[in-house]
Amino acid sequence: MATSSRIRVGSAPDSWGVWFPDDPQQVPWQRFLDEVSSCGYEWIELGPYGYLPTDPSQLADELGSRGLKVSAGTVFEHLHRPDSWDAVWSQVGQVASLTRAMGGTHVVVIPDVWRDHRTGEAIESRHLDDDQWKALASGMDRLGRAVRDEHGLAIAFHPHADSHVGYQPDIERFLAETDPALVPLCLDTGHVSYYGGDNLDLIRRYPERIGYLHLKQVDPAVVAEVLEQDLAFPTAVQRGSMIEPPQGVPDLPPILEAVEELGLDVFAIVEHDLYPCEPDVPLPIARRTARYISSCGRPSVELGAPRPLPAPGQTSATTQEDPA
Repeated sequence: MATSSRIRVGSAPDSWGVWFPDDPQQVPWQRFLDEVSSCGYEWIELGPYGYLPTDPSQLADELGSRGLKVSAGTVFEHLHRPDSWDAVWSQVGQVASLTRAMGGTHVVVIPDVWRDHRTGEAIESRHLDDDQWKALASGMDRLGRAVRDEHGLAIAFHPHADSHVGYQPDIERFLAETDPALVPLCLDTGHVSYYGGDNLDLIRRYPERIGYLHLKQVDPAVVAEVLEQDLAFPTAVQRGSMIEPPQGVPDLPPILEAVEELGLDVFAIVEHDLYPCEPDVPLPIARRTARYISSCGRPSVELGAPRPLPAPGQTSATTQEDPA
Protein backbone atom coordinates (compact mmCIF):
# COMPACT_ATOMS: atom_id res chain seq x y z
CA MET A 1 0.00 0.00 0.00
CA ALA A 2 1.23 3.48 -0.87
CA THR A 3 2.28 5.50 2.14
CA SER A 4 1.83 8.92 0.58
CA SER A 5 -1.97 8.79 0.37
CA ARG A 6 -3.87 11.58 2.07
CA ILE A 7 -7.68 11.78 2.09
CA ARG A 8 -8.88 15.01 3.72
CA VAL A 9 -12.54 14.55 4.61
CA GLY A 10 -14.90 17.51 4.74
CA SER A 11 -18.51 18.42 4.12
CA ALA A 12 -20.55 21.01 2.23
CA PRO A 13 -23.69 23.15 2.48
CA ASP A 14 -25.39 20.55 0.28
CA SER A 15 -25.44 18.18 3.27
CA TRP A 16 -27.44 20.82 5.15
CA GLY A 17 -30.07 21.06 2.42
CA VAL A 18 -28.53 24.13 0.77
CA TRP A 19 -28.95 24.39 -3.00
CA PHE A 20 -29.42 28.15 -3.49
CA PRO A 21 -27.72 31.37 -2.38
CA ASP A 22 -30.87 32.50 -0.58
CA ASP A 23 -33.91 30.39 0.19
CA PRO A 24 -36.25 30.50 3.23
CA GLN A 25 -36.29 26.69 3.37
CA GLN A 26 -32.54 26.55 4.02
CA VAL A 27 -30.68 26.88 7.31
CA PRO A 28 -28.90 30.21 7.89
CA TRP A 29 -25.24 30.12 6.95
CA GLN A 30 -24.16 30.77 10.55
CA ARG A 31 -25.96 27.63 11.67
CA PHE A 32 -24.39 25.59 8.89
CA LEU A 33 -20.89 26.71 9.89
CA ASP A 34 -21.51 26.03 13.58
CA GLU A 35 -22.95 22.59 12.95
CA VAL A 36 -20.44 21.40 10.35
CA SER A 37 -17.63 22.35 12.74
CA SER A 38 -19.34 20.53 15.60
CA CYS A 39 -19.22 17.30 13.56
CA GLY A 40 -15.43 17.41 13.38
CA TYR A 41 -15.11 18.51 9.80
CA GLU A 42 -12.29 20.97 9.14
CA TRP A 43 -12.85 21.37 5.40
CA ILE A 44 -15.89 22.73 3.57
CA GLU A 45 -16.91 23.82 0.11
CA LEU A 46 -18.37 27.27 -0.44
CA GLY A 47 -21.67 25.97 -1.79
CA PRO A 48 -23.79 28.21 -4.03
CA TYR A 49 -22.04 31.54 -4.43
CA GLY A 50 -23.64 34.05 -2.09
CA TYR A 51 -24.84 31.60 0.54
CA LEU A 52 -21.73 32.17 2.65
CA PRO A 53 -20.38 35.72 2.96
CA THR A 54 -18.55 36.77 -0.19
CA ASP A 55 -16.37 39.36 1.54
CA PRO A 56 -13.05 37.55 2.03
CA SER A 57 -12.23 39.24 5.34
CA GLN A 58 -15.61 38.47 6.86
CA LEU A 59 -15.61 34.89 5.63
CA ALA A 60 -12.07 34.30 6.86
CA ASP A 61 -13.06 35.51 10.32
CA GLU A 62 -16.18 33.34 10.38
CA LEU A 63 -14.27 30.26 9.27
CA GLY A 64 -11.32 30.88 11.57
CA SER A 65 -13.49 31.20 14.66
CA ARG A 66 -14.85 27.73 13.95
CA GLY A 67 -11.63 26.01 12.86
CA LEU A 68 -12.82 25.63 9.27
CA LYS A 69 -10.99 25.82 5.94
CA VAL A 70 -12.18 25.89 2.32
CA SER A 71 -11.28 23.14 -0.13
CA ALA A 72 -13.22 24.34 -3.17
CA GLY A 73 -15.90 26.46 -4.73
CA THR A 74 -18.59 25.14 -7.07
CA VAL A 75 -19.84 26.38 -10.44
CA PHE A 76 -22.11 25.16 -13.23
CA GLU A 77 -21.21 25.14 -16.93
CA HIS A 78 -23.00 24.81 -20.27
CA LEU A 79 -20.00 24.92 -22.57
CA HIS A 80 -21.61 22.58 -25.10
CA ARG A 81 -23.88 25.49 -26.10
CA PRO A 82 -22.78 28.15 -28.60
CA ASP A 83 -21.41 31.45 -27.28
CA SER A 84 -21.41 30.20 -23.68
CA TRP A 85 -17.88 31.09 -22.61
CA ASP A 86 -18.46 34.60 -21.30
CA ALA A 87 -21.38 33.61 -19.05
CA VAL A 88 -19.54 30.59 -17.66
CA TRP A 89 -16.28 32.48 -17.13
CA SER A 90 -18.05 35.33 -15.33
CA GLN A 91 -19.43 32.87 -12.80
CA VAL A 92 -16.15 30.98 -12.51
CA GLY A 93 -14.19 34.18 -11.93
CA GLN A 94 -16.24 35.15 -8.87
CA VAL A 95 -16.06 31.71 -7.32
CA ALA A 96 -12.39 31.15 -8.11
CA SER A 97 -11.39 34.51 -6.62
CA LEU A 98 -13.15 33.80 -3.33
CA THR A 99 -11.89 30.22 -3.24
CA ARG A 100 -8.31 31.33 -3.69
CA ALA A 101 -8.69 34.08 -1.08
CA MET A 102 -9.81 31.40 1.38
CA GLY A 103 -6.85 29.17 0.58
CA GLY A 104 -8.86 26.66 -1.43
CA THR A 105 -7.32 24.65 -4.24
CA HIS A 106 -10.17 23.59 -6.54
CA VAL A 107 -13.21 24.76 -8.45
CA VAL A 108 -15.70 21.92 -8.83
CA VAL A 109 -17.41 22.26 -12.21
CA ILE A 110 -20.87 20.70 -12.66
CA PRO A 111 -22.61 20.44 -16.05
CA ASP A 112 -25.99 22.13 -16.30
CA VAL A 113 -28.97 19.79 -16.43
CA TRP A 114 -30.92 19.12 -19.61
CA ARG A 115 -34.37 19.45 -18.06
CA ASP A 116 -36.17 21.94 -15.88
CA HIS A 117 -35.77 20.88 -12.28
CA ARG A 118 -39.10 22.39 -11.27
CA THR A 119 -41.31 20.96 -14.00
CA GLY A 120 -39.23 18.00 -15.16
CA GLU A 121 -39.73 19.10 -18.78
CA ALA A 122 -36.82 18.82 -21.20
CA ILE A 123 -35.21 22.14 -22.10
CA GLU A 124 -32.83 20.51 -24.59
CA SER A 125 -32.00 17.03 -25.81
CA ARG A 126 -30.77 14.64 -23.15
CA HIS A 127 -27.96 13.57 -25.49
CA LEU A 128 -25.14 15.63 -27.01
CA ASP A 129 -24.29 15.30 -30.69
CA ASP A 130 -20.67 15.02 -31.81
CA ASP A 131 -20.26 18.76 -32.32
CA GLN A 132 -21.60 19.45 -28.84
CA TRP A 133 -19.22 16.90 -27.37
CA LYS A 134 -16.32 18.65 -29.10
CA ALA A 135 -17.49 22.02 -27.78
CA LEU A 136 -17.79 20.66 -24.25
CA ALA A 137 -14.37 19.00 -24.31
CA SER A 138 -12.53 21.96 -25.81
CA GLY A 139 -14.38 24.36 -23.52
CA MET A 140 -13.42 22.37 -20.44
CA ASP A 141 -9.79 22.24 -21.53
CA ARG A 142 -9.88 26.01 -21.97
CA LEU A 143 -11.56 26.44 -18.58
CA GLY A 144 -9.01 24.26 -16.83
CA ARG A 145 -6.14 26.20 -18.36
CA ALA A 146 -7.70 29.60 -17.57
CA VAL A 147 -8.47 28.74 -13.95
CA ARG A 148 -4.92 27.44 -13.49
CA ASP A 149 -3.22 30.38 -15.19
CA GLU A 150 -5.37 33.22 -13.84
CA HIS A 151 -6.29 31.94 -10.36
CA GLY A 152 -3.72 29.27 -9.53
CA LEU A 153 -6.42 26.66 -8.93
CA ALA A 154 -7.38 23.32 -10.46
CA ILE A 155 -10.82 22.48 -11.74
CA ALA A 156 -12.53 19.14 -11.04
CA PHE A 157 -15.31 18.06 -13.40
CA HIS A 158 -18.33 16.59 -11.60
CA PRO A 159 -20.59 14.17 -13.53
CA HIS A 160 -24.16 14.71 -12.37
CA ALA A 161 -27.61 13.18 -12.61
CA ASP A 162 -29.84 14.79 -15.26
CA SER A 163 -26.78 16.18 -17.04
CA HIS A 164 -25.20 15.06 -20.28
CA VAL A 165 -22.32 13.45 -18.38
CA GLY A 166 -23.90 11.06 -15.92
CA TYR A 167 -23.80 7.49 -17.18
CA GLN A 168 -20.42 5.76 -17.10
CA PRO A 169 -20.03 5.60 -20.91
CA ASP A 170 -20.55 9.39 -20.96
CA ILE A 171 -17.95 9.84 -18.23
CA GLU A 172 -15.49 7.68 -20.14
CA ARG A 173 -16.08 9.63 -23.36
CA PHE A 174 -15.58 12.89 -21.49
CA LEU A 175 -12.28 11.63 -20.06
CA ALA A 176 -11.14 10.44 -23.47
CA GLU A 177 -11.84 13.80 -25.13
CA THR A 178 -10.37 16.13 -22.47
CA ASP A 179 -6.77 16.84 -21.47
CA PRO A 180 -5.72 14.89 -18.35
CA ALA A 181 -3.35 17.68 -17.38
CA LEU A 182 -6.12 20.28 -17.38
CA VAL A 183 -9.34 18.48 -16.44
CA PRO A 184 -9.25 16.25 -13.35
CA LEU A 185 -12.39 14.40 -12.33
CA CYS A 186 -14.47 15.04 -9.25
CA LEU A 187 -15.65 11.49 -8.63
CA ASP A 188 -19.04 11.77 -6.93
CA THR A 189 -19.71 8.24 -5.74
CA GLY A 190 -23.45 8.80 -5.43
CA HIS A 191 -23.99 10.32 -8.86
CA VAL A 192 -21.96 7.54 -10.49
CA SER A 193 -24.04 4.92 -8.66
CA TYR A 194 -27.27 6.76 -9.51
CA TYR A 195 -26.90 5.53 -13.09
CA GLY A 196 -25.43 2.14 -12.21
CA GLY A 197 -21.80 3.09 -12.77
CA ASP A 198 -18.82 1.40 -11.12
CA ASN A 199 -16.79 3.77 -8.96
CA LEU A 200 -14.03 1.26 -8.30
CA ASP A 201 -13.65 0.61 -12.01
CA LEU A 202 -13.25 4.34 -12.70
CA ILE A 203 -10.67 4.72 -9.92
CA ARG A 204 -8.63 1.76 -11.12
CA ARG A 205 -8.80 2.55 -14.85
CA TYR A 206 -8.35 6.31 -14.59
CA PRO A 207 -6.15 6.88 -11.53
CA GLU A 208 -4.49 9.91 -13.09
CA ARG A 209 -7.87 11.63 -13.47
CA ILE A 210 -9.09 11.31 -9.86
CA GLY A 211 -8.47 14.83 -8.55
CA TYR A 212 -11.27 15.23 -6.03
CA LEU A 213 -13.96 13.11 -4.34
CA HIS A 214 -17.54 13.55 -3.22
CA LEU A 215 -18.57 10.78 -0.84
CA LYS A 216 -22.26 9.98 -1.21
CA GLN A 217 -24.58 6.99 -1.26
CA VAL A 218 -27.88 6.31 -3.00
CA ASP A 219 -30.81 4.05 -2.16
CA PRO A 220 -30.91 1.63 -5.12
CA ALA A 221 -34.61 0.82 -4.66
CA VAL A 222 -35.62 4.48 -4.79
CA VAL A 223 -33.32 5.20 -7.71
CA ALA A 224 -34.74 2.25 -9.66
CA GLU A 225 -38.25 3.71 -9.31
CA VAL A 226 -37.03 7.17 -10.25
CA LEU A 227 -35.32 5.95 -13.41
CA GLU A 228 -38.25 3.76 -14.39
CA GLN A 229 -40.58 6.77 -14.10
CA ASP A 230 -38.02 9.15 -15.65
CA LEU A 231 -38.31 11.63 -12.79
CA ALA A 232 -36.18 14.75 -12.40
CA PHE A 233 -33.31 14.70 -9.93
CA PRO A 234 -34.91 17.07 -7.36
CA THR A 235 -37.92 14.75 -7.22
CA ALA A 236 -35.55 11.85 -6.69
CA VAL A 237 -33.94 13.68 -3.78
CA GLN A 238 -37.33 14.41 -2.23
CA ARG A 239 -38.17 10.70 -2.47
CA GLY A 240 -35.00 9.79 -0.59
CA SER A 241 -32.70 8.72 -3.42
CA MET A 242 -29.71 9.97 -1.40
CA ILE A 243 -29.20 8.11 1.85
CA GLU A 244 -26.70 8.25 4.68
CA PRO A 245 -23.96 5.61 4.78
CA PRO A 246 -23.73 2.73 5.27
CA GLN A 247 -27.37 2.21 4.26
CA GLY A 248 -26.90 2.65 0.49
CA VAL A 249 -24.48 2.10 -2.38
CA PRO A 250 -21.65 2.22 -3.22
CA ASP A 251 -19.83 0.68 -0.29
CA LEU A 252 -17.42 3.38 0.85
CA PRO A 253 -14.60 1.40 2.55
CA PRO A 254 -13.43 -0.24 -0.72
CA ILE A 255 -13.44 3.16 -2.43
CA LEU A 256 -11.33 4.71 0.32
CA GLU A 257 -9.01 1.69 0.15
CA ALA A 258 -8.64 1.98 -3.63
CA VAL A 259 -7.78 5.68 -3.38
CA GLU A 260 -5.33 4.93 -0.59
CA GLU A 261 -3.63 2.17 -2.59
CA LEU A 262 -3.04 4.61 -5.45
CA GLY A 263 -1.30 7.02 -3.10
CA LEU A 264 -3.64 9.87 -4.00
CA ASP A 265 -3.71 13.16 -2.11
CA VAL A 266 -7.31 14.30 -2.43
CA PHE A 267 -10.17 16.02 -0.70
CA ALA A 268 -13.16 13.78 -0.01
CA ILE A 269 -16.20 15.95 0.64
CA VAL A 270 -19.23 14.28 2.19
CA GLU A 271 -22.47 15.24 0.48
CA HIS A 272 -26.04 14.24 1.22
CA ASP A 273 -28.65 15.95 -0.95
CA LEU A 274 -31.53 16.90 1.33
CA TYR A 275 -33.24 19.90 -0.27
CA PRO A 276 -35.74 20.78 1.04
CA CYS A 277 -35.56 19.59 4.64
CA GLU A 278 -36.47 20.65 8.15
CA PRO A 279 -33.63 22.58 9.82
CA ASP A 280 -33.07 19.97 12.54
CA VAL A 281 -32.63 17.09 10.09
CA PRO A 282 -29.04 17.57 8.77
CA LEU A 283 -26.96 17.69 11.96
CA PRO A 284 -27.71 14.18 13.32
CA ILE A 285 -27.12 12.70 9.86
CA ALA A 286 -23.85 14.59 9.47
CA ARG A 287 -22.63 13.44 12.90
CA ARG A 288 -23.43 9.81 12.20
CA THR A 289 -21.78 10.01 8.78
CA ALA A 290 -18.60 11.52 10.21
CA ARG A 291 -18.45 8.77 12.83
CA TYR A 292 -19.02 6.12 10.18
CA ILE A 293 -16.23 7.37 7.92
CA SER A 294 -13.90 7.56 10.91
CA SER A 295 -14.78 3.94 11.69
CA CYS A 296 -13.78 2.70 8.23
CA GLY A 297 -10.24 2.30 9.51
CA ARG A 298 -8.27 3.77 6.63
CA PRO A 299 -4.98 5.24 7.94
CA SER A 300 -4.86 7.99 5.30
CA VAL A 301 -8.29 9.42 6.17
CA GLU A 302 -8.04 12.76 7.97
CA LEU A 303 -11.08 13.97 9.92
CA GLY A 304 -10.82 16.39 12.83
CA ALA A 305 -12.30 16.32 16.31
CA PRO A 306 -15.85 17.55 17.00
CA ARG A 307 -16.13 21.07 18.39
CA PRO A 308 -18.80 22.38 20.78
CA LEU A 309 -21.84 24.12 19.40
CA PRO A 310 -22.56 27.68 20.56
CA ALA A 311 -25.13 27.93 23.30
CA PRO A 312 -28.37 29.71 22.33
CA GLY A 313 -27.69 33.40 21.97
CA GLN A 314 -23.92 32.97 21.84
CA THR A 315 -21.53 33.35 18.93
CA SER A 316 -19.09 30.65 17.89
CA ALA A 317 -16.33 32.47 19.78
CA THR A 318 -18.05 31.94 23.16
CA THR A 319 -19.25 28.39 23.21
CA GLN A 320 -20.20 25.84 25.79
CA GLU A 321 -19.91 22.09 25.60
CA ASP A 322 -22.46 20.44 23.33
CA PRO A 323 -24.39 17.86 25.40
CA ALA A 324 -24.98 15.68 22.32
